[in-house]
Amino acid sequence: MSTDPALPATNEAHPVRVTRGRLADQREIIFFDDTEPYLSGTETRRIHDPRPLGARSLPPHDAAAIRTDPLTGDPVALAAHRMNRTFLPPADEDPLAPAGRGTVASEIPEPDYDVVVFENRFPSLQGPLETLRDEPLFHETTPAGRCEVVCFTPDQDGSFATLGIDRARTVVEAWTHRTRELQALENVVQVAPFENRGEEIGVTLHHPPGQIYGFSALPPYTTAVQRRAAEWREQTGGDLLQAVLDAELEAGDRVIAQSPHWVAYVPWAAKWPVEFMVVPRRAARDFTVLTDREKDELTRLYVDLLGRLDRFFPGVERMPYISVWHQVPTAGGEDISRMWLHVFSLLRAPGKLKYLAGAESGLGAWINDTTPERIAARFREVAA
Repeated sequence: MSTDPALPATNEAHPVRVTRGRLADQREIIFFDDTEPYLSGTETRRIHDPRPLGARSLPPHDAAAIRTDPLTGDPVALAAHRMNRTFLPPADEDPLAPAGRGTVASEIPEPDYDVVVFENRFPSLQGPLETLRDEPLFHETTPAGRCEVVCFTPDQDGSFATLGIDRARTVVEAWTHRTRELQALENVVQVAPFENRGEEIGVTLHHPPGQIYGFSALPPYTTAVQRRAAEWREQTGGDLLQAVLDAELEAGDRVIAQSPHWVAYVPWAAKWPVEFMVVPRRAARDFTVLTDREKDELTRLYVDLLGRLDRFFPGVERMPYISVWHQVPTAGGEDISRMWLHVFSLLRAPGKLKYLAGAESGLGAWINDTTPERIAARFREVAA
């Protein structure tokens, strides 16, 4: 166990103390404390995991790998060992509750916590990168990368939108810390924090965690954005992300909120019935290059937008959603100038979901049930 100097308690902008430890199977766990007695170091976390877990090992190659689709070139992670992972346990078996609050041993061996990050017990990506098969049609590697769980509240019924600005700001510091360290791993090319909320989305736990994936190969969406950005730069000499932001600001009818450093808008070709993006005005690549003022603004704006999300449909108090941070890759994304946040929901009306049927799932031919301008108007309407 150690206290990390990367985020000392003397950080004037937002004090956070970082303490590292190991779980029983040697997975790393990291506490981000913004309250006493841990913030000042008056007390130190014990981080003692009493569970009789054996040391973790990589799954066999016939159960876990990354294969390349020979028709599209897209990477597909195979993770057969995740088939029997925990699925919507009862409240008294919450694996993310602080230790001692439930009938099963917690993943978090402390009586309480502010924000905590640990390696996923059932990761789809883990370990070093090795080529297993390299043929003209069939290419396969080990499932390299890293998967982490981000617990931003000990409250099983809490949500990111109700954290409050201070605690949400601590989560931003945790994202920054983990981005910096995961980017330094030899086999990681893109770090993506994300959150899934709601059974409609397919969550496996009622307790609302976030996650962070460190990818060893660029996801298909990132590859597509890089391709378009490269084409735009070749054709115009300009920055695609900046050009889109400028055009959205000029049009104005899809912009839903602004601050000195950030702009939130519904994208021109929105695919989902509820959707928005948040983009920095400057070309900030990832969390590690953001200033304290930019982080403060982002925190307030994000909490505001999530509040609007929960007011979007009358009678829907907790909008199911997916929230993904797209950060610039450390390799392979040379023409992607900046990070952005993408938030969307499958809910198209109270009690009605948008199902991805034949055209969308089979062909990738999206059909939206509304228009981006109507989505933006509703977001502006439900501003607090």
